[in-house]
Amino acid sequence: MTHRSLRLLCTAAAALALPMTSSPAPAAAQTTLETAVSHLQYREIGPALMGGRIADLAVVESKPQVFYIATGTGGVWKTENHGTSWTPLFDDQPTSSIGDVTLDQSNPNLVWVGTGEPQNRQSSGWGNGVYKSTDAGNTWRHMGLDATRHIGRILIHPRNPDIVYVAAVGDLWGPNEERGVFRTHDGGETWENVLHIDEHTGAIDLAMDPGDPNTIFAAMYQRQRTGWGFNGGGPGSGLYRTFDGGDSWTKLTEGLPEGDKGRIGVDIFRQDGNVVYALIEADARSPDAGFFGGGGGGDRQSGLYRSLDRGDTWEKMSNTNPRPMYYSQVRIDPTNVDRIYVLGTNLMVSDDGGRTFRSDGASQVHVDHHDLWINPDDPDHLILGSDGGVVASWDGTAHWRMFDNLPLGQFYAIGFDMRDPYYVCGGLQDNDPWCGPSNTRSFHGIRHQDWYETAYGDGFFTIVDPTDSTIVFSESQNGNMNRYDLTTGEKTPMRPITGPRADGDTAKTYRFNWNSPLQLSPHDPATVYLGANYLLRSRDRGMSWEEVGGVDLTKQIDRKELEIMGVPGSEPQLSVNDGISTYGNLTAFAESPLTPGLLYVGTDDGNVQISRDDGATWTNVADRIPDLPERTYVSRLEPSHHAEGRVYASFDGHRNADYAAYVYVSEDYGDSWRRITDGLPDGWSVNVITEHHRAPNLLFVGNEVGVFVSVDRGEQWAQLKNNLPVVPVDDILIHPRDNDLLVGTHGRSFWILADVSPLEHLSAETLAEAGRIFPQARETIMWAQRGDWPFTGATYSAPNPPRGTLIRYYLRDEWEAPMAEEEGPEGDGPGDGDEADARNGGDMADSAPAETAGAAGGAMAEREADTDTESTTFALTITASDGTHIRTLEAPSDAGINEVVWDWRMDAPYEPEGPQGPVGFGQPGTPRGPVAMPGVYTVSMTVGGETWSSTVEIQADPRRPMTRADRMARQDALLSLHALAPSIYEAGRAVDRLEGQLDAAEKLIEAAAEAPEGLAEELEAIREALEEIDDDVGEARRNAGVATAIQGSSTLPTEDQRWQVDRAWEAMEELLGPLNELITSRVPALNAQLFAEGVRPKPGEAVAMPER
Repeated sequence: MTHRSLRLLCTAAAALALPMTSSPAPAAAQTTLETAVSHLQYREIGPALMGGRIADLAVVESKPQVFYIATGTGGVWKTENHGTSWTPLFDDQPTSSIGDVTLDQSNPNLVWVGTGEPQNRQSSGWGNGVYKSTDAGNTWRHMGLDATRHIGRILIHPRNPDIVYVAAVGDLWGPNEERGVFRTHDGGETWENVLHIDEHTGAIDLAMDPGDPNTIFAAMYQRQRTGWGFNGGGPGSGLYRTFDGGDSWTKLTEGLPEGDKGRIGVDIFRQDGNVVYALIEADARSPDAGFFGGGGGGDRQSGLYRSLDRGDTWEKMSNTNPRPMYYSQVRIDPTNVDRIYVLGTNLMVSDDGGRTFRSDGASQVHVDHHDLWINPDDPDHLILGSDGGVVASWDGTAHWRMFDNLPLGQFYAIGFDMRDPYYVCGGLQDNDPWCGPSNTRSFHGIRHQDWYETAYGDGFFTIVDPTDSTIVFSESQNGNMNRYDLTTGEKTPMRPITGPRADGDTAKTYRFNWNSPLQLSPHDPATVYLGANYLLRSRDRGMSWEEVGGVDLTKQIDRKELEIMGVPGSEPQLSVNDGISTYGNLTAFAESPLTPGLLYVGTDDGNVQISRDDGATWTNVADRIPDLPERTYVSRLEPSHHAEGRVYASFDGHRNADYAAYVYVSEDYGDSWRRITDGLPDGWSVNVITEHHRAPNLLFVGNEVGVFVSVDRGEQWAQLKNNLPVVPVDDILIHPRDNDLLVGTHGRSFWILADVSPLEHLSAETLAEAGRIFPQARETIMWAQRGDWPFTGATYSAPNPPRGTLIRYYLRDEWEAPMAEEEGPEGDGPGDGDEADARNGGDMADSAPAETAGAAGGAMAEREADTDTESTTFALTITASDGTHIRTLEAPSDAGINEVVWDWRMDAPYEPEGPQGPVGFGQPGTPRGPVAMPGVYTVSMTVGGETWSSTVEIQADPRRPMTRADRMARQDALLSLHALAPSIYEAGRAVDRLEGQLDAAEKLIEAAAEAPEGLAEELEAIREALEEIDDDVGEARRNAGVATAIQGSSTLPTEDQRWQVDRAWEAMEELLGPLNELITSRVPALNAQLFAEGVRPKPGEAVAMPER
């Protein structure tokens, strides 16, 4: 190699090292409330072991491991590996209630979704039309039909995907014209209503002849639900057929029931379009009858019907038609015309064409089935969706596998306890009440086995005694409550059965709501309140009950006198009042946290009753609430923690087809009210309002699409969405000790927004400030357990909180990196939170040998952060109480409230250059500092020449008692290795650098015609010395790696570990003399002989030995 080529290589290397600068981003405008809170991140904690209601399935037939699920209120999900993992696809769309998902089998990337589930339940969500994806669900486009509210089925023409049919059921809660069968010929750009009956009748199901796509059957359905009842049929219901793709329709009657009909489900045999099956509801019942249908004998019109001539004539096969309002799904095996499936509470299977059924088709899994897919190439392969999620069978229903990795829990109400870490509780739609931890000691997070069940049935309020976490009061539907003993697992039923027996009147019974309010007194945990049509109270934890005031607190309306679709409630109706066993009952209750005996009650028929004398007298203030329609359901009452006469109220009008937001506040015990809904969206009713227990101006609202926050007592609201999916939020609580916001969603399980202290301090004045660091919660260093196996893949686990202190700070404007004035090392610009977290180190328990990092001296002391004028990366500075610099913490710098996790570690001992090896097992890894000692630290930032600071306290794990002397001895060992780490690193770099120079020199010697005498021998001698030094560096590095073991345990270092610390220092002391002799003397002398003139390699600077 010539001298010139050496110079070219050096020039190229220098060019690569030149700094790169970029222009700073323009400053953002002053932040609004919505922008200010837009970076706060929720944490989903499950559960997933019980699933949630599934409305529909769509499977790629050519690749059946790929399928989509439509959930009642949890959006659309997709799996590409038969349920091993799932991806939510609809989280940012305007609604999460899905009625149907359909794909084009000839082009599976084309997927249609109809929003608004068609299950007709009192808890059913609603939608805003249909959506289309052309990239397998990655992106969506809204295709109209906004006002249809509920979609029963979508069909895509198999030969022309631009032709699509939509069965729109229409508004569940009132009349509307946007219902029936809609058709498009241009992929959804325009629509025509090709089958419309009236404002009460929509289309619930469609079936297309596989051999003739112009032949379509449409099930038309007249129904309406109200707050007091349900009418599930009428003259509008019927089965229709078209032979011309929807241009004309014929109502089918021959052999079908006469008179009013209810819900109808229809299916066509895949191999022969002449064979059609229909489930038809046709038997009206009196209002006093139960709502479950079934098989068996008797003179009934409802049942399963079959046609063998494409619907011209029909034959009744059996009475089988379980609970038509909720199910009405029939499926024909695509290869066996005699095998028929009817979905209901059980999966019913017939092998004789529907004449007889067995009910054990899915006896091993959750009941209440809503959709079934049968593999046309392998009919033993089935996928089934129910109220409990998704299951699959590969042996024709003999055995089922549940996909228990979908967090679709539908919470109605939530609670918490006062353990540390605290547990959360809540009741789930058709999936019982459960409790589970907000945090665990496991590295693997929160898993199925961490949750426990406290009752059975549809779960609702689940309240834990704040003084004794082993006592849990749980509730299922219609006031069926029990007391659960966590110690023994016993469940003691405690629902009051009848009224007072003093007069001998045993006929008196109470009316309970589906979701009856259950609360403990904030002043006495032994006092339990339960709402019926009376307010009931127990002073002895449910052992005995009394009526509070002895007054029926409802309007006492006889619902038989009310009409639905013009039919009086006293007359027989189809699926009459299904799901609403009584009307006129309590739906909300609260006792003032300030004043014992100040009681508030809300009812399903619109009463708001207030007692200021412990229930002796009551005042109905409903008529004093302005602009509130009559009989509007009271969803929540929230007495203030700050002003005795103040109370907040939310109302849910969607049961009256009124989708406006109703939230009010009274300052005078309900005498007058003011509406506070500015910023809340219309079209989505409000389920809950919660006041912060410390900050009187801080309020939270949960509605059908998420969480909203106000920092001015409701004058203005902003959505607190961030990573929370669009989903109904049925309950919100704030943990009084940890200050976490607890969110019970009805479709996506449980979410936590950690420590909402920053929101306590938000105001118009705060938003105008340039910056602020908010108070930080005290954190405990928890030593995690490693004993459990890290199951992955199809097993669901929810993340624990990040190990560290969550630091929140406010920036009015996005921070700008200063312009570079001179060349220097390339710097990063402002990073986002994830990047900053990665740079700042991950979980404190990661086993990284680079835990040789420490706190004192070296590079750490030289990296004091100046976040205002010098650094090209925004950072916070953490210092100890004595002023010692602990950490420069790179952090996001967006306008609004930012958050970053300090993992309690000190600065890394050095900044590595070039790619690092994998972490652990003696590899270099990314260096990190040791965990700081328990104590109080100061976190500060400087913006615009002004500095803000706050304190951070970390405390030792109480399970690991240790004297301060022992803790200091342990920390001294870690700090010793931290101080040594830069020298080990630099020694290793020096060895690598010298080896490269020796290799280059050797090639030059070999290429030279004549080399100075003894030059090759000296080079070899240097190489041998360098190899010995390299071995010594390796020994030092291996022994210094004991920091991983020391940091990973809270105990004192063992004798062997202390020897390793000493040996690491001794090895470095022994090798630095010979190494520095090579760097400063022998290699330069070698180079001088090689290159009398020109550019010569530089061995570098001598490696310094730190003080111990």
